[in-house]
Amino acid sequence: MQFSGKTAVVTGGSRGIGKSITESLVAKGAKVAVIYASNSQMAEQLRKPGTVEIYQCDVSDYDKSKETVERIISDFIKIDILVNSAGITADKLLLRMSENDFDRVIAVNLKGTFNMIKHLVPHFSKNRYGRIINLSSYAGIHGNFGQVNYSASKSGIIGLTKSVAKEFAKRGITCNAVVPGLIDTDMTNILSDSVLEKYLDAVPSGRIGTPEDVAAAVLFLASDEASYITGTSISVDGGLGM
Repeated sequence: MQFSGKTAVVTGGSRGIGKSITESLVAKGAKVAVIYASNSQMAEQLRKPGTVEIYQCDVSDYDKSKETVERIISDFIKIDILVNSAGITADKLLLRMSENDFDRVIAVNLKGTFNMIKHLVPHFSKNRYGRIINLSSYAGIHGNFGQVNYSASKSGIIGLTKSVAKEFAKRGITCNAVVPGLIDTDMTNILSDSVLEKYLDAVPSGRIGTPEDVAAAVLFLASDEASYITGTSISVDGGLGM
């Protein structure tokens, strides 16, 4: 798969899985507009004039997202791929979870995905081409203790993905989801060894996944080879969801 001549927008593209997606796209010849929330230092490390440009934006903000998309289109002229990787957690058991804990996670993870699609789809429709890949989660399908908010947001992304796929399939636009399982990121690094071992016991492949494992699935769905795949969810979880 090669992406020469293609331009991608990657939200949450400066760290974790998003960073790996950014680097993988660039390695295959794509230009990338990275959207980051707050850590400008990490984002600056990715900037490569003419290849990777960075844009600060809270994707949960509808108007700011619109302004950022307009800037990106002005800078790159044509956008081909959107990867919605931005996401946060605020884990607590339901009885201890505040309304703000719930609302903020839904706003960033689910509404942020909606905002970016909403603002880029007219551009894709005009060009009769677009690849949209949304990052969901194992928790979005199976649920998880202490993650009512996160699970709801990631489950919502799967429904959103299917609906967008149906609405825009005849305009040359595909929309799919990637569903990571246990992946080696900042979110898993905070787990104790005993908890991590418990999770690994449930993974048939017997190992923790890497951001590169997820990026490989994203790049496939972003490629021309995946033009007949839309509305689907690909699990990258070592068999955990079986």
